[in-house]
Amino acid sequence: MIGLVVVSHSRQLAFGVAELAGQMAPSVKIVPSGGDGMGGLGTSYEAVGEAISQADSGAGVVVLFDLGSAKMVADMAAEEAAGSVMVVDAPLVEGAVAAAVRAQGGAGLPEVAAAAVSAGGGGQDSVEVGGDVVRAEVSLTNSVGLHARPAALVARALASLDAAVVVRFGEEEADAKSVLALMGLGAPGGARIEVAASGADAAEAVRRVEELAARRFDE
Repeated sequence: MIGLVVVSHSRQLAFGVAELAGQMAPSVKIVPSGGDGMGGLGTSYEAVGEAISQADSGAGVVVLFDLGSAKMVADMAAEEAAGSVMVVDAPLVEGAVAAAVRAQGGAGLPEVAAAAVSAGGGGQDSVEVGGDVVRAEVSLTNSVGLHARPAALVARALASLDAAVVVRFGEEEADAKSVLALMGLGAPGGARIEVAASGADAAEAVRRVEELAARRFDE
């Protein structure tokens, strides 16, 4: 599974982002590297290199960074790393969440990196369903609706399927494989959403969303 490293000038920020992303992707190794190693603000080449080593299970590592020199340090550490490492220019919080959920779904290094980068647009890349479309109306019987963790569960459940899936709420629709796009719908508890899917695994995709809703997203 792809690992993640969160590089920040602030130790607290790096650990907070890693904690948040980890809540939505519990099996993904997410290693924070924040501060200059002496308790101050900054970044440490040695610490970032060590974080990359810790995050790498052999499948590769995506590194996210916050500001200016953090990229330079991340690039230097990535060049010296033994495994495959991609440093991505992505919004730190949204990128880490999107990448973690994609990694949890079993995606490869390029796909996880792309998920982080695309988070800069709020995960709003359009997805079209067409041809033989499977549809279902689903009630969100959990208390928070499609908030962060339920959205992550949906995105992870669909990630490996050969299907284009959209969720509609009111006049809005979102790519069901994008945790950020799902959260952007703002669908609250008690709402009804429409799930529409096409492709070889369309029926399975709709079934998985219905099953999660029936379980109240394990709330």
